Amino acid sequence: MSDWMPEAGTPPVSPPGEPDGPTGPGAGPGAVAPSHEPAGPAPLGVGRTPTGRAEVDALLERLADADHLPADGHTEVYEDVHRGLKGALTSLDARPAAAPGPPRPAPHP
Repeated sequence: MSDWMPEAGTPPVSPPGEPDGPTGPGAGPGAVAPSHEPAGPAPLGVGRTPTGRAEVDALLERLADADHLPADGHTEVYEDVHRGLKGALTSLDARPAAAPGPPRPAPHP
């Protein structure tokens, strides 16, 4: 119980610590309170700019799969994309194979 009282002449409000009732159009007796259920999956609307590398662009497009999954399914998509991007970066560090040249003469004994 609270002994909080609004000043005379002020509109009624909920005392501090008590939840407000429903507001807005249609609020009043019998109004339905907003749902406290979690919202379903929804796209974030984050744009992805093509990189020009087909492998990387495909991995970035894979991120859109997370838009349609509940939050607990995002980890699998993110880890898959991370592995792919890590592999693409690692391949940039690999030395190219030596180009075949003319055959070397056999050493003389």
